[in-house]
Amino acid sequence: MAQSVGIKDVARAAGVSVGTVSNVINRPDSVATETRARVLSAIDRLGYVRSESARQLRAGRSRIMGLLVLDMGNPFFVDVARGAERAAREDGLGVMVCNSAQSASEEAEYLSLFAEQRVRGVLLTPTDASGRNIDSFRRHGIPFVLVDRVAEGTTECSVSVDDVAGGALAVRHLVDAGHRSIAYVSGPPGLNQVRDRRTGALNALAEAGLGPDNLRELPTERLDVAAGRDAGARLLGLADRPTAVFCANDLLALGVLQAMYAAGVTVPDDLAIVGYDDIEFAAAAAVPLTSVRQPAVTMGALAAELLLEESETNGKRHEHRRVVLQPELVVRRSSLTAR
Repeated sequence: MAQSVGIKDVARAAGVSVGTVSNVINRPDSVATETRARVLSAIDRLGYVRSESARQLRAGRSRIMGLLVLDMGNPFFVDVARGAERAAREDGLGVMVCNSAQSASEEAEYLSLFAEQRVRGVLLTPTDASGRNIDSFRRHGIPFVLVDRVAEGTTECSVSVDDVAGGALAVRHLVDAGHRSIAYVSGPPGLNQVRDRRTGALNALAEAGLGPDNLRELPTERLDVAAGRDAGARLLGLADRPTAVFCANDLLALGVLQAMYAAGVTVPDDLAIVGYDDIEFAAAAAVPLTSVRQPAVTMGALAAELLLEESETNGKRHEHRRVVLQPELVVRRSSLTAR
């Protein structure tokens, strides 16, 4: 196994002191041109790479920001990561992206890893409904910002979308199209986003003079395509099948669409479908999917900016803020049917 090259090896090869090598790396203008060239040549020849972990220990500050999301298989969170990475890069930081897989235990493990690595801060979409993981992480004094989640009961910053308004947009659209019996494929009930979108759906029904019985909920354990196919199969088995379905995200909606296609059920004539997130695949589906658009890239960027602001001031003069963005309904063929 090859040994790593250290700064002393570079100094020996270039015939200079360790301090001179350090100056070439950190303050190159302070070193004479000929000496600097000799040191850089030695660095290149030996393949020396500066130890970032050692630098962090000396400086007490990391150049890494943590990002922990529910599911990196969901393009929505990929877009959140893109926005966060863009903002972090402008400030000279990198982003360590981790996936909790909607598991509270995995979330706890990654938060512990972030603490061990002394990251600059963490962007977090929490999955632990009890809040214990956040409470435990807070003890480390590392700033964090909640993403796609309102900071209820906490003082930290958060960046989210008004999911109550989003759920209302989806179901109001279906009601306006003449639907009176609507299914809600909801995902894990412990997630605030799932509950808020259901609240919005019920609000839209109430506006139209319809009761909660007009919304039939089909919960799923996960928010992916496979869970959507399973929900679609359950929907097909109902004796009084609803005429429309609102799904808590686009992956669920695409799964429902697949189940309908396999069963010969026509979308939107036999069943109208509305998703949530407006991921790239929504417009490219076999039947282009109506969806509630979330500004995911903007959400990630704003969250990173808030985190950077807090970490750069060490919490001093930083005012925690809750940023709530507004969703937008994007209508496509999956819901365009008259009843």
